[in-house]
Amino acid sequence: MELWQEIMCKLFQQWDIKIVFPQMPDVEKIFEMECYQALKKIHEIIKNRDLSDKECFMEIENIVCLFEDMGSSGGGRHDF
Repeated sequence: MELWQEIMCKLFQQWDIKIVFPQMPDVEKIFEMECYQALKKIHEIIKNRDLSDKECFMEIENIVCLFEDMGSSGGGRHDF
């Protein structure tokens, strides 16, 4: 499944949405809000340059978990 599809599936599970085409929410704005929030969290994780290698690894784990929280499985890469 494409990333955008995974994000939409996760969002639709959380929201009570009735799709009526004339009043359909602006999907582009929804993606922008969700993507910006994810980028902000990732930026906060990686901007700390004082991390040891072990701490950095844990922060990368946080990024992977962030994607999973958004509904993206990450495939077989999250096996550590």
